[in-house]
Amino acid sequence: MNGVIPIFKKEIREIWRDPYTLGIALFLPLVLLFLFAYSMNLDVKNIPLAVLDMDNSAESRAYVAAIVNSGKFDLKYRPENAQEAERLLDWGKAQVVVLIPTGFAQTLLGGGTADVQTLVDGTFPTSARVVQSYVNVINDTFTARLLADHFADLGMGNSGALAPAVTAVPRIRYNPAMKSANLIVPGLIGVLLMAFPPLLSALAIVREKESGSIQQIFISPVRPSAFIVGKLIPYGIIAFIELLLVLLAARYWFQAPLAGSLPLFLLASVPYVISTVAIGLLVSTITRTQLTAMLLALVLTFMPSFLFSGFLFPLFTMPAVLQIYSYLFPARYFIEITYDVFLKGVGLEVWLGQLAILSLYTAGIVAFAVMRFKKKVG
Repeated sequence: MNGVIPIFKKEIREIWRDPYTLGIALFLPLVLLFLFAYSMNLDVKNIPLAVLDMDNSAESRAYVAAIVNSGKFDLKYRPENAQEAERLLDWGKAQVVVLIPTGFAQTLLGGGTADVQTLVDGTFPTSARVVQSYVNVINDTFTARLLADHFADLGMGNSGALAPAVTAVPRIRYNPAMKSANLIVPGLIGVLLMAFPPLLSALAIVREKESGSIQQIFISPVRPSAFIVGKLIPYGIIAFIELLLVLLAARYWFQAPLAGSLPLFLLASVPYVISTVAIGLLVSTITRTQLTAMLLALVLTFMPSFLFSGFLFPLFTMPAVLQIYSYLFPARYFIEITYDVFLKGVGLEVWLGQLAILSLYTAGIVAFAVMRFKKKVG
């Protein structure tokens, strides 16, 4: 500690002399949280809809009403022919086009199955699949209502003969409202922490290399471990303050659910916070210029935290090679812990393995940074 404290005090003075950088480090994550949380929305709603009703019957109008009344579609266009409907898709004005053929009502009233063509813009496959599932559910609901009306007209009431053999009763766990914000906002906590603390700490040693003040460290009795830890502590404090600010905004502004224990979550955050700073320090030990350090820090931290952490895409949907590759990044473990605490409300016994791996990862990064920092002149 005799070597750590002087380095710690020196770094605090360096940070305090640059209040603009400190302000950006603390409050820019909040700005990005608001930008990402409001701009990234995985919910599919207000889908621009075009309907070409070539039957123009009471039944076809009831079918269109069933689609609109679902609350998922926004009926914007009534094209006059198939060519105009195709152009609406080509121009991106409509996401879905429903073509109701002539004879729709006649087929239904005759007891047959009426075919309705649905054209879906597949530019975004995930949205397209959700839209198609909406249409399927609406078709099932409309069919059931027609059957009920038919038996009512016949004075038969509910027919037990047509009761389905198997009835699926879905139950959504952990995010019953199916709100994408409940997924995105907690995940952003880990992503944003992997953005700014590494950038700040990546400049900590490189800045001294460029100014030449690192030579004083080389000729001093300070051990490499004391130097790295002394640099790590102040940036770790800043990173933890960032965590608290983002956590407060996520919980009380965006109303992100917190089903688990907050103290346990903060406990799990400690090794992650340290790892974000340690990665920056490691980058700082192997680069010579601030620009190179910043670019390398972005490549090693912010980008992988988006792609290989399970934040945007479930990891099980990735190829096996990329799933293995994701184990190299601490955000993978922390975001999994975050979802366990926020959405599932499970305790330490479930994510203890992830916490242990994250702690070992952090210790390894710090040790590697100490090994890379060798006292030498020039």
